Amino acid sequence: MALWRGTSPLVLASQSSARKMLLANAGLAFEAVTADIDERGIQAASNLSNPREIGLLLAREKAKAVSVHHPGSYVIGADQTLALGERLFNKPAGRAQALEQLRDLAGNSHELNSAVAMARDGKIVFEDVSVARMTMRKMTDAELSAYLDATGDAVTTSVGAYQLEGLGVHLFERIEGDHFTILGLPLLPLLAFLRRERLVAV
Repeated sequence: MALWRGTSPLVLASQSSARKMLLANAGLAFEAVTADIDERGIQAASNLSNPREIGLLLAREKAKAVSVHHPGSYVIGADQTLALGERLFNKPAGRAQALEQLRDLAGNSHELNSAVAMARDGKIVFEDVSVARMTMRKMTDAELSAYLDATGDAVTTSVGAYQLEGLGVHLFERIEGDHFTILGLPLLPLLAFLRRERLVAV
């Protein structure tokens, strides 16, 4: 049963399989559209250094960019940043960079900041940032190489070179934070907003 009650279709400004799965499992009918923005260029021009602020900025820009092409629709933008102390990680460019990131993360705790923003007609009507703290176990280069062999090119699609919903779960010894935040969409705050606006049936 589709629970969406908006007069226009709900739009997700992302092709992330995890985000699409979360919305679909929550009973929300939606259209997924790629947000064509220069993420690194926007980040550099902003002069922001706080990972939460960067994630929220990019979520807003994705939502607004898609929103202008879907008049009247509510558009969800989302972004996730990974911070190890003051160091900010981006998606690895290839296997070598993925190995380098995993070496740095192994044996340490890092923060995943998941931001969501909703736009309508080019204006932001809702935003939120949720945080998860992830502790990766200590691993040898041989173990990391075995993980990279098993995951293949998938490691380049996620910041930190892991997907917790897949083989990445083997890398961790402790996780603090909700499942939705880790997968890249703060679903509970988003659903609370939709209920307040009477955009969902439950």
